[in-house]
Amino acid sequence: AVKGGWIMIVLAILSVIGVYIFFERFSTLRKAMQRNPLFMERIHDNIKDDDLKSAANYCRSENTPLSRIIERGVKSFNFSASSIRETIDNRANLEISELEKGLPILSTIAAVAPMIGFLGTVTGMVRAFWEMANAGNNIDVSLLSGGIYEAMITTVGGLVVGIIAIFAYNYLVTMVDKVQNDMEAEIISFMEIVREKKEL
Repeated sequence: AVKGGWIMIVLAILSVIGVYIFFERFSTLRKAMQRNPLFMERIHDNIKDDDLKSAANYCRSENTPLSRIIERGVKSFNFSASSIRETIDNRANLEISELEKGLPILSTIAAVAPMIGFLGTVTGMVRAFWEMANAGNNIDVSLLSGGIYEAMITTVGGLVVGIIAIFAYNYLVTMVDKVQNDMEAEIISFMEIVREKKEL
């Protein structure tokens, strides 16, 4: 890594940040994906029994993105169905943006790392040719090849960091989409409970 100079240090820092974001987001999203199969059933029973307080308390005890969304719906239960839906959607958008935290940084690392690598290559080549020019007639092939070797290392480093970051980013985006789809399905179930209750 030291062969590539300070550029490799920058790439190493970016890779550490990328790895941290990936594992931190991965564990958060894994938790968000876990479903309590009895959750909506219990909410349904509470609402049927006009026990909104128990429903809200149960949501609070679950403390997942979905339960926080449904809790908001339960708390605004006395409003019209469309108002409840709007309240829920606002909370859902907030929860999704929380889940997406750090993803723009990962995306930036994926885009910037190869460019930084190329920058290292260009500066390395400039240095190699400058050393050649200064050597005058005593041009040593090892001088040139050593400079080019150093220059190329940064390109490889940049590409490796960039490729890994783009795969990590896309994987996390897929996880966020899955959580969002699951949330939407549960929100629809909740709205059916709301309509059923309000029609009584």
